[in-house]
Amino acid sequence: MSETVQIDGREIPLDKEGYLRRLDDWSPAVAEYMANAEGIELTEAHWQVLNLLQDFYRQFELSPAMRPLVKYVGQQLGAEKGRSIYLMQLFPPSPARIASKIAGLPKPTNCL
Repeated sequence: MSETVQIDGREIPLDKEGYLRRLDDWSPAVAEYMANAEGIELTEAHWQVLNLLQDFYRQFELSPAMRPLVKYVGQQLGAEKGRSIYLMQLFPPSPARIASKIAGLPKPTNCL
């Protein structure tokens, strides 16, 4: 079972867990919608992580689980941001899963 949402006058199909069915449907407006559904108001810090997630996906063709996400953020944004606690504050309760969803990426394979 899937659902469709209307964003900017476009029909966007989602899977049963609320992830995009087609990565090409992602836009900043879609990200805002997804974040809103998770109770998150996107700030510059959120966008930094979302952009990194999309870079990671383009490079490795997968959504990172928590450990690779923390490591990648640390490499790209510095040690103070490459920490689980930092990402938990931005994307509770599961940063890898929630941030991937908002970034328009598939659910990380080992996230529940």
